[in-house]
Amino acid sequence: MASDSLHHLTLTELGSRLREGELSPVELTETLLDRVEALDGSLNAFRLVCRERALAEARGAEEALRAGKDLGPLQGIPYAVKDLYDVKGLPTTAGCKLLEDNVAAEDAVVVDKLGRAGMILLGKTNVVQFAYGGVGINNHHGTPHNPWHRTHHVPGGSSSGSAVAVAAGMVPMALGSDTGGSVRIPAALCGTVGLKTTVGRIGRTGVFPLSWSLDTVGPLTRSVEDAALVYQAMQGEDLADETTRGVGLHDVLAGLKDGVRGLRVAFPESAFWEDLHPEVGPSVRDCGKVFQELGAHVFSIPFAEAEQARQLNSRGLAIAAEAYSLNRKWLEEHFDELDPLISTRMIRGKEITAVEYCQNFLEFRRLRGEAMIALRDVDVLLCPASAIPAVPVEEVATDLEVYTARNLQYLRNTYIGNLLNLCGLSVPCGFTGEGLPIGLMIYGKPFCEDTVLRAGYAFQQATDWHSRAPDLGWVSPA
Repeated sequence: MASDSLHHLTLTELGSRLREGELSPVELTETLLDRVEALDGSLNAFRLVCRERALAEARGAEEALRAGKDLGPLQGIPYAVKDLYDVKGLPTTAGCKLLEDNVAAEDAVVVDKLGRAGMILLGKTNVVQFAYGGVGINNHHGTPHNPWHRTHHVPGGSSSGSAVAVAAGMVPMALGSDTGGSVRIPAALCGTVGLKTTVGRIGRTGVFPLSWSLDTVGPLTRSVEDAALVYQAMQGEDLADETTRGVGLHDVLAGLKDGVRGLRVAFPESAFWEDLHPEVGPSVRDCGKVFQELGAHVFSIPFAEAEQARQLNSRGLAIAAEAYSLNRKWLEEHFDELDPLISTRMIRGKEITAVEYCQNFLEFRRLRGEAMIALRDVDVLLCPASAIPAVPVEEVATDLEVYTARNLQYLRNTYIGNLLNLCGLSVPCGFTGEGLPIGLMIYGKPFCEDTVLRAGYAFQQATDWHSRAPDLGWVSPA
């Protein structure tokens, strides 16, 4: 198989070729490492690349496959992790130059699980500093270049490098994390699939924290089926993460291809539709027609709880207070050495009182209950993943006021889901006239990842937005 045909294959397609002997793990790993070397000087998706480690793991996977040792559908396939994930022997910088000597003693729980599934770690991807932002800017390690535009456009954050790496064909999957939209925003802006899981579904031990109440682990992939495969491998109890205790496993693959006939699909006519880019709304509304043609019941609901969540989060109380608490040392002792786009916003968390934080927590607990009543007769919601597409980096990289306004635009539709504890999936659903991706958000009730993935899979079987790849002819070879 010609190496240039491997870059945009899915995990499913690659796994099939590996098992049929048409492709070896070593050949695949070498091909992707060469692509990273050729493209990353321009795209800046990776923080570090583990060439020798990856090739050693590939040789091990190749030997296992030849010996008939089957570890599952992910065996022998390379991937990358956002630089929040601990990998034994490698630094976890969380996008901050002050943490470049923060070498991990152990693998994160999910890195260990993917290793046991036979996946090959190619490297660590760039991230917004401390994962605190939806735009994707990093003024310490550089902002990854959205591959869909020759001019440097934002990739979305905070899983910026992971989205760029997948969109550009450097890896078929990369891990992100999602606290307020950090998987789904870059997925939407870079034209990939991004899965936001329910808190408690996947263990977070070994993932640099931003908010203990909202952080989630999720993959960025080329297809919904790929996201389901990775989710299936990562879910389960983590003894050191109390949110996972008592949360049972579920099989999202068994019913993935069952279709959506009879599924109750609703457009929430609330905060999600305000101040949209003129091409975003029509693209997302057209998705309802696709679901209707597939046999789903498509209708609208008011879902006032989304607007209430936005109002309750007017100061970002939960994330701000927890983020400040977790990063207090750096904010108090090294404030002037941090990225000002991050530090000047995060330090406001110290102004939040215990009473405000506790009251906010109680209000959201009440609102989550009301949201479940409102969604009693709904299986999934459809709305824009991002109100606007990617904007040029120069527009937001240094002006705090402009950055803050854009950041709120990118986060609005995603953080509502985090606050209401929904699971969610961003899938490509169109492009602007300028050729920039548009994302559809498919929201589900807590712990209903199987339903969200089934809906996303059906949508992708009926459309081809996810199969398109950016033209990287403008990239200068390294």
